[in-house]
Amino acid sequence: MSQKITAEHLCRGAIVYVRQSTMSQVVEHTESQNRQYALAESARAMGFASVTTIDDDLGRSGSGSIERPGFQKLVASVCAGSVGAVFCLEASRLARNGRDWHHLIDLCALVGTVVVDHDGIYDPRLVNDRLLLGLKGTMSEYELSLLRQRGIAARDSKARRGELRFALPPGYCWNELGQIEIDPDERVAESIRVLFRKFRELGSARQVLLWAIQSEVKLPVTRHGPAGIRIEWSRPAYHTVVQILEHPVYAGAYVFGRTTQRTAVVDGRARKTEGHSKPMKDWSVLLRDHHPGYITWDQFEEHQRMIAENTHMKKRASRRSARGGRALLTGLARCGRCGRMMRVNYGMRAGHAHRYYCRGDEAHVGAFRCIGIGGIRIDKAVAGAILEAVSEHAVEAAVRAAQQTSRAGDDARRALACELEEARYDASLAARRYEVVDPTKRLVARELEARWNAALEHVAHLEERAALLDREVASRPAIDQTQLMTLARDLPAAWNAPGTDMRTKQRLTRILIQEVVIDLDDNTNEAVATVHWTGGRHTELRVARVNVGRYPSGQHFSAVEVMRKLGGQWPDRELAVTMNRMRCKSPDGKTWTTVRVMEMRERLGIAPFDPTASHAETISVEEASRRLGIYGSSIHRLIREGILPATQLMPSAPWQVPVAALDSEAVKEGVRAIKERRPPHFKTQQEAEKSLKLPGF
Repeated sequence: MSQKITAEHLCRGAIVYVRQSTMSQVVEHTESQNRQYALAESARAMGFASVTTIDDDLGRSGSGSIERPGFQKLVASVCAGSVGAVFCLEASRLARNGRDWHHLIDLCALVGTVVVDHDGIYDPRLVNDRLLLGLKGTMSEYELSLLRQRGIAARDSKARRGELRFALPPGYCWNELGQIEIDPDERVAESIRVLFRKFRELGSARQVLLWAIQSEVKLPVTRHGPAGIRIEWSRPAYHTVVQILEHPVYAGAYVFGRTTQRTAVVDGRARKTEGHSKPMKDWSVLLRDHHPGYITWDQFEEHQRMIAENTHMKKRASRRSARGGRALLTGLARCGRCGRMMRVNYGMRAGHAHRYYCRGDEAHVGAFRCIGIGGIRIDKAVAGAILEAVSEHAVEAAVRAAQQTSRAGDDARRALACELEEARYDASLAARRYEVVDPTKRLVARELEARWNAALEHVAHLEERAALLDREVASRPAIDQTQLMTLARDLPAAWNAPGTDMRTKQRLTRILIQEVVIDLDDNTNEAVATVHWTGGRHTELRVARVNVGRYPSGQHFSAVEVMRKLGGQWPDRELAVTMNRMRCKSPDGKTWTTVRVMEMRERLGIAPFDPTASHAETISVEEASRRLGIYGSSIHRLIREGILPATQLMPSAPWQVPVAALDSEAVKEGVRAIKERRPPHFKTQQEAEKSLKLPGF
C-alpha cells in the first residue's frame, strides 16, 4: 500500500465514481463499465473496509452542460469529511471541464482526501501531485473539445455531400447504396400521399387529424429500439400529422441542422437544451431535388405558409387563416392606421352583428383602440367584389367541385385496402406457421392457433369496415353534371344560399384576396376598404357607416316641451339623462345636470317627483329588474321582443312597465329562458347579496 494512504484514510472509506457520457456507450461499451466497477475490489485490496459506488451519472456528459446528481453526491460526501479516497478510471471520468475538476481537487485538499486512478495515487495537498492533477484536468478538457471539434467537422462535411445517414421519417428508407428512396411498402407510401392530399383539400392540419380519426385511418410511426428502426401503425395524433407536413424531406430535399442547442445559465451553471427549431435560412444543409419526393418544393413552401397562417396566437401582424364564424374577412382585415391585423368581435347572441376592430398598441397600459367598424356592410361589399371577379370562372369551379365530391371517399378506401391486404398476409402467415408445427406439441400449437384466430378476426373486422364504406358510397345520390353546371352559372345564388358553409366562403375569399386594409374617412362618414387581390391588383371600396347615437330625425323637441311632458314623472337625475339623450340643449348650450333640470322645473311651476305617490300601475326598468331577478339589459331585450309590454311618454324617455304584466306566462317563460342560459356558477346581484348576509343582521 502507498504511503500516501494512511490509517486515517482507511477509517473514512472510499468512493468509486462510475460514469459514461452517452446512453449508447452504456449499452454498447460494457467493458468500460466493468473496469470502473472493478475499482471497488481494488479499493478493498488497499485496505478500505467501506467502499461506496456512485453510478448515478451513467449516460451523462461530464462537460458541465447538464446536471450530474452523482457528481453532486460525490462532492457532498467529500465536504462532509467521510471520504478518504476517490477512485476513478481516469481523470476524464470525474469531470471534462475545469470548473468541476478544480473545485473537487480544492475540496479534497481541504479535507485530506486522495485521488486514485490507474496511474497512481495523488494527494492534492502535495505541490507535485496538485500540479499533476491540474495538468490531467486541463488535458481532459482539451481532449473533449478537440474530439468534439473533429467529430463535428467530419459530420458536417459528410452532410454537405448528402451522404450522412440519419433516422428518416415514415415513408423513406436508406437503400444499399446509401441513397434515400421511397419506402417500398405500398401501405406506408400511400398513407403519406393521402395525408398530403387531404391537407391540400382541407387546408388545416387539425382538419386532417379529425378526418383521419373519423375514417379510422392509421398512420405510420417510426420506433427506435435495440433491434433497429421499425414501423408501427398507430391511431392518428396531432404531432404526427404536423411533423409529416412540416418535414422538408417529403419534398425531395436533403436537410440537416434544422434544430440547434441553446445554453442558459441556471443556478450559476451552464445548461444546454436541444431541439430548438431554426429558420430555413439558418439550416446547416439544404439540398433540393436530392431524392424522389411525395410533393414538390413549391407545394412544401405553400404548405408552410398555410400552417403559419393557421397559428392564430403568433405574429400579430401576419395574415390568419379562415376558421368558420360569421365574419368573411377573419384573418384578412388589416388596420389602415397602425398596420396590425384586426380582430373580430361577435355579438353575445347568435345572429348579432360582428365588428372588426384594432386594439392598437395593447402592450402599453391605457392605450386606446385604433378603429372599429361593423362587419356586415364590409362583408357585403367585399363579397360583391368577389362575385364580380370570379363570375367568368364559375363553370370551371363547379366542375372541379364535382370532381372533388366524386373522389371524397377514394383516399379512405385506398388506405383501408392497403391495411386489409397486409392483414390478409398476416393471417396467411399465421396459418402457414400453424400448419408447420407438430399438432401433438400442444404448448406451441395452442399459441399459434390463438395468433391465427386473432389475425382472422382482424381481417373480418377490416372487411366489415370496407363493406360499410362501400355501402355509404353507394347510398350517396349521384351528382347531376347538368344541374351542377346550371348552378355554377349562377354563382351569386349559390353564394347567398342559406345552406352555404361559411368556411367555404372564407376559403374562396382567401384564394382570391391577400388582405383587406380598412380605414375610416371621418369627413364623409365612410369606411374605406382597400382590397389587395392575389394577382397584385387593388380595389378601393367605400361603405357608408351607420349613424349611431343620433336621435331620430323629425322628432326634435325643445327643452320646455320635454319638461312639461316628463316633469314630475321621474326624478330630476333621470330627466337630465333623458334630455341629454334627446340632444336637448339648455339655454346656454350646455348639457343638462340635475341642478339645471331642477331650476327649469321650478321656473315652469312643475311639482317634483314624489316617490311616495301611488305608482302601483307602472314601475321602472330598474324596479322590474329587481323583482324579476334579471339584469336591466335583459328587461330591455324582453321589451324589444314584445314579451314584456312597456310604454314611453316620448322617444328616449324612461320605460314604464305595467306591474300586472310581470305575472303573465309569457314574461315568466322569457325570464326562465334567460336564467337557463346562465353558467352554473352565475349569481345575480340580489342572490349574491342575500348569500352574504349573516343570520341576525
